[in-house]
Amino acid sequence: MVTYTFQLYCQRIDVTKNMARYYALSMQPTLFGEMAVVRRWGRIGKRGGEKSDVFATDKEAATRFLELARLKRAKGYRPVGTCGNPGN
Repeated sequence: MVTYTFQLYCQRIDVTKNMARYYALSMQPTLFGEMAVVRRWGRIGKRGGEKSDVFATDKEAATRFLELARLKRAKGYRPVGTCGNPGN
């Protein structure tokens, strides 16, 4: 079981389109020794949606985490701050 978590918080703001969105990703261990990739999204300042995907291994979870981060970056989302990760 992993003793660390990964987090990513991104925003996409376009004033001309009245767009102010956020997308948050995190990897968290479950109570059963699996790894979950948790996604949260919505309009900045409002409650949005949430979805969790559970994986048997850390490697599978990390692969999905990075894939989702890449897809959001391609859509124009940019990381904000250190995203709560140590060492940044």
